[in-house]
Amino acid sequence: MNRIHYTKPSVGELEAQYALDAVQNGWGARCYEYLTRFENGFARHLGATYAIATSSCTGALHMGMAALGVGAGDEVILANTNWIASAAPITYLGATPVFVDVLPDSWCLDPQLVRNAITPRTKAILAVHLYGNLCDMDALLALGREFGIPVIEDAAEAIGSQWRGKVAGSLGAFGAFSFHGTKTMTTGEGGMFVTSDKALYERVLTLSNHGRVAGCAKQFWPEFVGFKYKMSNLQAAVGCAQIERIEELIARKRAIFANYARALEGVPGVSLNPEPAHGRNGYWMPTVVFDADTGIHREQMIAAFQAADIDARVFFWPLSSLPMFSEYVADTPLAFALPERAFNLPSYHDMTDADQQRVVQVVLDLLACRHTL
Repeated sequence: MNRIHYTKPSVGELEAQYALDAVQNGWGARCYEYLTRFENGFARHLGATYAIATSSCTGALHMGMAALGVGAGDEVILANTNWIASAAPITYLGATPVFVDVLPDSWCLDPQLVRNAITPRTKAILAVHLYGNLCDMDALLALGREFGIPVIEDAAEAIGSQWRGKVAGSLGAFGAFSFHGTKTMTTGEGGMFVTSDKALYERVLTLSNHGRVAGCAKQFWPEFVGFKYKMSNLQAAVGCAQIERIEELIARKRAIFANYARALEGVPGVSLNPEPAHGRNGYWMPTVVFDADTGIHREQMIAAFQAADIDARVFFWPLSSLPMFSEYVADTPLAFALPERAFNLPSYHDMTDADQQRVVQVVLDLLACRHTL
């Protein structure tokens, strides 16, 4: 019986063909050819005007926040349920992350709690679309307009997700994406900054190139200290192939989730990622949440999946529970309760129906054990 991994990329002959061409020919006058092609293709997919390929989503967030003027003494509001990569750039800039709780259905930022957390020091709201689930962008963007605060979209996990027909990552002041090897589309490592704000784009473009302004007559002349978060032309070649296949990759992720949803439909005690009637979930990471009254907890889930030779992937810990953020008090009961009874299900593109049935059987067996206690 094969081991079931929680995720792995879908790469093939097209990616290999483009990567080989970049290795053999992507130098000199062609050193940015695949990079520019990838940025333009991704921007078209999003319906955004500008895109800058980066070495990571973290780098895209860092530069975007810096370009918005986030700095020492400022606050950025985000959900306590998140991976550290969302919060880290805030600290890089000397600002303070303000953690609020999540909604019980989407596990994303609660807009009312965001409102309660806004102070004169609030510089931005960071909306993270968790596991493909969508933040309530209507409410968050309305808050942004009311208080004059930019809303940033961390869409690292939201390739394929849409809000009212608009692609996740294209609605806020800027969006940031990840192409890590675990994501729906990949360049191995890498990310993307996207925006339709020309001035913001130009600031980030300069920041991304050590503070050198595009078109400057002086060679090697930086105007200020910037960053170096560029993606390589070799990675971008893989990205070009992936963006050509993007609809296929999204469709397969959604099909995998649909199989799980059908298999667990009507099973009491469990719920899965939601999809709003006016949106589309890209379902990067199908996630099962056991009801509190089932008594099923994280350690049981890890043991059961490992016994079935299936990779165990736990729900994100609350950021305020991590040692580097322990000083930030956060009254977020849902963010602390969810990891105790939630689990990410395997969802790589070439999973078979039999693989998925093995995963589902572990979930059903856990519930059955609970009923026999």
